[in-house]
Amino acid sequence: MSDAFASLAHALGTAFQENSGEPWPDDVFDRWARRVFAHQFETNAVYAAYVRKRGVTPSTVAHWSEIPWVPASAFKAVPLVSGDSSQVQRVFRTSGTTGAGRRGEHHVLDLDLYKHSLIPNMRRHLYGEGEAPSRPILALTPAPSRVPESSLSFMLGTALDVLSGGEGGFFVTEDGVIDTVGLSEALLEATAHGTPILLAGTAFAFVHWLEWLQERNAGFDLPPGSVIMETGGFKGRSRVLERPEFYASLSESHGVPVEGIVNEYGMTELLSQFYDGTVYDGRGAATPEVTLEARRHVPPPWVRTRVLDPTTLSALPDGEPGLLCHYDLANAGSVMAVLTEDLGVAFDDGFRVLGRAQGAEPRGCSLAMDDLLSGVPS
Repeated sequence: MSDAFASLAHALGTAFQENSGEPWPDDVFDRWARRVFAHQFETNAVYAAYVRKRGVTPSTVAHWSEIPWVPASAFKAVPLVSGDSSQVQRVFRTSGTTGAGRRGEHHVLDLDLYKHSLIPNMRRHLYGEGEAPSRPILALTPAPSRVPESSLSFMLGTALDVLSGGEGGFFVTEDGVIDTVGLSEALLEATAHGTPILLAGTAFAFVHWLEWLQERNAGFDLPPGSVIMETGGFKGRSRVLERPEFYASLSESHGVPVEGIVNEYGMTELLSQFYDGTVYDGRGAATPEVTLEARRHVPPPWVRTRVLDPTTLSALPDGEPGLLCHYDLANAGSVMAVLTEDLGVAFDDGFRVLGRAQGAEPRGCSLAMDDLLSGVPS
């Protein structure tokens, strides 16, 4: 990677590790965001042409909220690399399970920057600050070596190495088949030794796992302190589970209280993740139970989230539903500002995800894609 990007990535990684607790003041985030935007403007010709078409340059941006976003669908249309594309270390791809067409791709220039984002954030929410490596990770995902294009498997593999001292394993094949025998044995072993674990995976995999357990009238009583982390929607083989029902089933079948079940909201197009509250506070102490209705997804300090009107794409006040738009400094090597297709509501301490937007794409997104693609060399 170039010296300029290496320097930026190193500085960001250091800031993530040293300041991963309380939200950054707006002026601190603003300085970083404008620095990242200036880098992306200088090194990403497609993005630079796009923002110029919108009358924006680094010299005209007075606040991070003025930095132009790209729709998440842009990651399906063109490689978005802010640097030398020959130096890309990994390409993560979306799952491709929500319809035909090209999969989204995130070309990552620096995997260490990704690690510096995911580790302190995951530690804070699922482990607690200052704790020694603990909680073996039992993952309902394929191993990262089997699916190198999966950002989720990479995330869990990194956490297993760094946060869990290498203890744990992966219990889904690259074809999506759960190793039910191996997972059952690992859960029984953890129970026998009184070892709290982190059971992590997609909600889709958990639903299949729950159906397997229910068919056999089986369950576990995991040691106190065990945590379940799920990500994604709740669609099973034959039905859709509502979240309270889903969490109740997870709790009853594993002996983990509902407050010990955490949702992780992430996407391939972003290198940071969001957790809906914390199992542990910043000092490693257990947090009190929060009802599912009151939970919020909490951004790490290096992310800002805005909610935009689905029709006009103008900013909405807290409490009004709209499209979630994330400004993620960990995306320094691609594009920092990404408008998602997810609906949500903002609150002082985070946001609540309401689901995927339905209906036609907002005209503003279509125009944005036209502007973006017009800058792609023919």
